[in-house]
Amino acid sequence: MVRAEMSVIAALFMLGVIHSASAQVQKKYDAGVTDTEIKIGNIMPYSGPASAYGLIGKAEAAYFKRLNDRGGINGRKINFISYDDAYSPPKAVEQARKLVESDEVLLIFSSMGTPSNSAIHKYINGRKVPQLFVASAATKWADPKNFPWTMGLAVNYQTEGRIFAKSILEQKPDAKIAILFQNDDFGKDLMRGFIDALGSKQSMIVARESYEVSEPTIDSQVVKLKHSDADVLVNFSSPKFAAQAIKKVSELGWRPLHIVTSVSSSVGAVIAAAGLDSLQGLISATFYKDTMDPQWKDDPGMASYLEFLNRYMPEANRADTIVTLGYLFAQAMEQVLKQCGNELTRENIMKQAASLRAVKSDVLLPGITINTSADNFSPIEQMQMMRFKGTQWELFGGLLKGNMQF
Repeated sequence: MVRAEMSVIAALFMLGVIHSASAQVQKKYDAGVTDTEIKIGNIMPYSGPASAYGLIGKAEAAYFKRLNDRGGINGRKINFISYDDAYSPPKAVEQARKLVESDEVLLIFSSMGTPSNSAIHKYINGRKVPQLFVASAATKWADPKNFPWTMGLAVNYQTEGRIFAKSILEQKPDAKIAILFQNDDFGKDLMRGFIDALGSKQSMIVARESYEVSEPTIDSQVVKLKHSDADVLVNFSSPKFAAQAIKKVSELGWRPLHIVTSVSSSVGAVIAAAGLDSLQGLISATFYKDTMDPQWKDDPGMASYLEFLNRYMPEANRADTIVTLGYLFAQAMEQVLKQCGNELTRENIMKQAASLRAVKSDVLLPGITINTSADNFSPIEQMQMMRFKGTQWELFGGLLKGNMQF
């Protein structure tokens, strides 16, 4: 009898050992992960000419704090390590190396800016570290064949440029177009899509002026563009310079159809510098909800977002959609980590990031979801046009996707 009982106990012990060993085998970690923590690296321009974008990083930090307060992901808290690069590519390289080699993060998440990300692109891929949901809409982030460790999130710049060109062809087919653009990968990518979509109508462009991010003002460029007698101004600028251009156009009494990029459409980011009167009639496009738009007052997703702001970012300007972007990026990152389960390896991070199917977000426009595959690293591909009227943006037209037919 005793022998039988001992046999049962031994059997149960062995089953426990096997079960425990099996659980350990199922857990696969790379650098930056333990049973209680996931290290995520981030690079933001908290200072410098693009400091307005620093709010993205602050919103992401607040989102992860909320996530941690709720228990984290599968019991693991997010350790969000975010450094300032002042929108300087050399500084971005320095910070990326620090995150990967010293902090040993699992991945680089939502690093901001086309120039900075371009500077670390090859290094990150060479180290086989995920460069995930880049906070830049450059088309180059959707190249899984050559850069399998990099993925963006927002609608890419070339697609946005095509949307603007087709909108002009539809609204003003005889337009005389002036273009102001940032002289780097950001501005040139938008230009490439815009010119491509104009096709045989490229002669509509009567003037172009560029600027460097190191310049204190772009007033002289705007004056030159006005003298071209253009009746459409396409403003491919980041927030600081877009605000300057909007204000200067108004001061000059120039009344072109004025189009700004989605990244510079935040009322909170541009209104203080440009002034409300200057924004009237401005045209842009978006893929996410605006907290100032009354149509979302009963929307569950907007309610969740506003609750987040009230508790975790009470100081944030509700009109600043740059904060909304930070929330969107962090929500997408949470989804990827959830899909990874206990296999928190860099390889599985990219596998799950490339396996997103109709993922919704609290802040995406209705009908827009996040979708990826092994050969599609463009998670969001739809936008809707909007016009500024009164104190807010008003959406018009339907969702635009693919060949951008209107």
